[in-house]
Amino acid sequence: MSSARPDLSGRKLVFVITEDWFFASHFLPMARAARELGLDVAVVARVRDHREAIEATGARVIPLQVERRSINPMTAGYAAGQLAAILKAEKADIVHCIALKSILVGGFAATLAGVGRRVYALTGLGFLGARTDRIGRLSQRAVRLLVRGLETPKTRYLVENTDDPRLLGLDPLGPKVTVVGGAGIDPEVLGPSPLPAEPPLKVALVARMLWSKGVDLAVEAVRKARGQGAEVELSLYGAPDPSNPKAIPEETLKAWGAEPGIVWHGATRDVASVWRDHHVACLPSRGGEGLPRTLLEAAACGRAILTTNVPGCRTLVRDGREGRLVPPEDASALAEALSSLARDPERVARMGAAARARVLDGYTERDVMDEVKRLYASMLSP
Repeated sequence: MSSARPDLSGRKLVFVITEDWFFASHFLPMARAARELGLDVAVVARVRDHREAIEATGARVIPLQVERRSINPMTAGYAAGQLAAILKAEKADIVHCIALKSILVGGFAATLAGVGRRVYALTGLGFLGARTDRIGRLSQRAVRLLVRGLETPKTRYLVENTDDPRLLGLDPLGPKVTVVGGAGIDPEVLGPSPLPAEPPLKVALVARMLWSKGVDLAVEAVRKARGQGAEVELSLYGAPDPSNPKAIPEETLKAWGAEPGIVWHGATRDVASVWRDHHVACLPSRGGEGLPRTLLEAAACGRAILTTNVPGCRTLVRDGREGRLVPPEDASALAEALSSLARDPERVARMGAAARARVLDGYTERDVMDEVKRLYASMLSP
């Protein structure tokens, strides 16, 4: 960003997001970027335990009760009406809606409130994006029609990969679209550490415990690899998400954790210590990703990545360089990749170093903040 930045003091930016924890875990750098421009920032979300973390950026927090799991149109309409009243009271100059449900509710609310400047930030399509059957295709078409129907001449799209805008019928290189490196990572906070001794090859999967993340595929692949003689161990870090229809039951996770070579640890707040103890990050996603933060965190820590060739994951990882890409829904290919990596510790180390270099080239918090600042400034320019 140029040192002669525009003076946007007094202008108001309102973020709309379903959950305060989601904003606190991924989007605090965007709030800080807006504050650097002098914008008055408010975050509208369902408030649980993360108000203080958000307010520490200089943003205000405004509670709005919206249940992510609900698809009841009346519930969404009621939330949009409440949100429209908030946007009018705030006299918002820009409404920045994060993730699909917030785009639909927030876009409708912005229409009711007469706010034309909107940022629609797609963070992947979740379980809708992971479906490849007829219902999935119809759902994706409906999403495209709904989102584009809420577009104004001053709407801009913020995306984490080049596949998602194409799904909406947008040119990822066009003037309406800004592509950022996910949520960004602070490379000073998450840095490389020496790899643990081998064997075994220690693999970790850090994510919400959802079927869409392919946790079951990782479990099956480790079973296969160990059955073929590979010295591989899998650690699962994460909790089921009760608001997500694709949450894996806790009983299933406990059963997996009782198998040889597999441990379920539950949620963790210390990902740096996870990667100090492991060689490889695994995320066999079925799709629907934006750009998974868990992969950015592992890459920043200098760990090789084993993931699937789906949007978002393939944005960061190039097969054979930062890690391995395998087809989705293919536990056998995943097992083969695990066995191959277990036989070649030097290759694992090279991939980890390449992953760290990849993060430093456009995927840091500062990179994302500067892109977002340019976007806001351009939207508010005369």
